[in-house]
Amino acid sequence: MTEAPPPSNLPARPRDSASLMVLREGADGIEVLMGKRGSKAVFNDVYVFPGGKVDASDRHVDHASPLDSDILDRMSRNRRRARAFANAAIRETYEEAGLLLADAGDPGASRNPSYRSMREIGVAPALARLQYVGHAITPSTRPRRFNARFFLAWATEMSGELAGSGELSDLAYVSLTEAQTLPTVDVTRFMLREIQRREAEGFKRPDAYPFFTYRSGRRYCRYE
Repeated sequence: MTEAPPPSNLPARPRDSASLMVLREGADGIEVLMGKRGSKAVFNDVYVFPGGKVDASDRHVDHASPLDSDILDRMSRNRRRARAFANAAIRETYEEAGLLLADAGDPGASRNPSYRSMREIGVAPALARLQYVGHAITPSTRPRRFNARFFLAWATEMSGELAGSGELSDLAYVSLTEAQTLPTVDVTRFMLREIQRREAEGFKRPDAYPFFTYRSGRRYCRYE
């Protein structure tokens, strides 16, 4: 009988994922859409932005408008992979929050129900309406890791009604100040502070974008 190989000590490989920070002007300033993950989720019982893993369909769907070429180059040398992050952020927000960032177009044939739904109503992801926020990789000590890209979009440019699949509970817009008091993971808090920094600068296009991760068990961030 052949013995099973010993468990590897190598860290888990991060899975590509994406999140969309949906913003709107509130009575007390900028508000962001957040919801609470269930107890069975990887990041459970904490508040997050709509998002999730990049699906194979995200790499092949057509878009109504292209992602900014500078953002594409910053995100990955592989432009199809970069667009997949953006598509995933839009698709996951449609699924989890009922809000769709899309314009008239044809996403093409797809097995994914969300893209099939878009095709039925004659729209495709509007990548040009996305702004890039930053990049984060979860710690190497975690059994499940994510290579995540964060985007922002304005609620006024989206269609649909706040609802979703039920993966996020307590789904609501909260002020950036209130969001900082909710139970969240460190990368969420970091990206919230990044939005506050962008707000203070009038949401002008930044010269560099943050990369947030851990090194030797400590938080590490650089702008690139």
